[in-house]
Amino acid sequence: MRKHNQNNKKRVFWIFTTIIILLLITISYLWTRNNSAASSTNQSSTMSPIIMIPGSGADNNVLDGLISNVDKRYKEHHNVLKVTVNTDNSLTYSGHISAKDKNPYIVVGFENSQDGLENIKKQTTWFNTAFKDLQQKYHFKTFNAFGHSNGSLIWTYFLEDYFDNYQNVKINHFMTVGAPFNFAETSHDDKTEMLDQLIKNKNHIPKTMSYYSIAGTEQYSDDGIVPLSSVDAGKYIYQDQIKHYMFITLTGSNAEHSDMLTNPQFITLFHQFIIKSSEKLVKPIKK
Repeated sequence: MRKHNQNNKKRVFWIFTTIIILLLITISYLWTRNNSAASSTNQSSTMSPIIMIPGSGADNNVLDGLISNVDKRYKEHHNVLKVTVNTDNSLTYSGHISAKDKNPYIVVGFENSQDGLENIKKQTTWFNTAFKDLQQKYHFKTFNAFGHSNGSLIWTYFLEDYFDNYQNVKINHFMTVGAPFNFAETSHDDKTEMLDQLIKNKNHIPKTMSYYSIAGTEQYSDDGIVPLSSVDAGKYIYQDQIKHYMFITLTGSNAEHSDMLTNPQFITLFHQFIIKSSEKLVKPIKK
C-alpha cells in the first residue's frame, strides 16, 4: 500500500511538472510572437513611402524610367512595389519592400486604366482598395504622393472622398505633372463638371499638405495634350486650402506631356520635393 501511494505521488508530481513546463513554453511562445509582431509594426511604421499613380492608358511599368533616372542621377536605390487593382477589386502585387528601405516607391495601376470621368471615379474607388490594403500591410503613418496626368485626378478625388477614413495617416508632399483639372478646356470660364465637383469638395483636402503642380509647355499654351490653363485650374482646388501650393511651368526640350517624366528639370524637382522630403520625415522610434 505504501509503495502504491509513493507511485501515485510520483505520477502526480510528473503530471504537475509537465503542466508547468507546457505552460511556460506556451507563455514564452506567445510573448515571442507578440514581441516580434510589435517589432515588425514599429519597423514598418517608420516607413514613409512614395505612392505613385500613372496616367490613363498606362500600366505600372510606365514610371520605371523616372525611378531609374532619379536613382542613377543621385546614386540612390529604393525598392519598388507595384500593385494592380483588378476590376473585381482583387490586388496583384509584384516587387518587394525590404525592411531597411524607409522610402520605397509604391506604384498603383489598374486593370482598367481607360480615360473618361466615370472611369476616373471607378479608378479612385479601386485605388482606395489598394491604399487600405497597403496601409494595413505596412502600417505607414506618413507618405508622399505623385500623380501623372489623370493619376493626378485620381489622387484629388481620393483626398476629397476617401482620405478622411485614414485618421492616423498623413500625406505630406504631393506632386503632379500635366494634371488636366479642366480636361481639354482652354478657359477657366468654361469649367467642366469634374472641375466643379472638385472645387465643391475641396474642403476635405488635408490642410497640412504641400502641393506642387508642374506643367510643361510646348507652345506656351499646352504640353501637346493638356492646355496650360487646365493644369493651372488646380489652383481653384488647392490654393488657399492647404499649407503650401506651388505652380511650376517647364519649357524647352522634353516639356511635352508624355516626355515630362524624363525632363531633367522635372527630375530635379521630383527629387527635391518628393524624395528628399520623404527622407526627412522618417524618424527612428525611441525605445
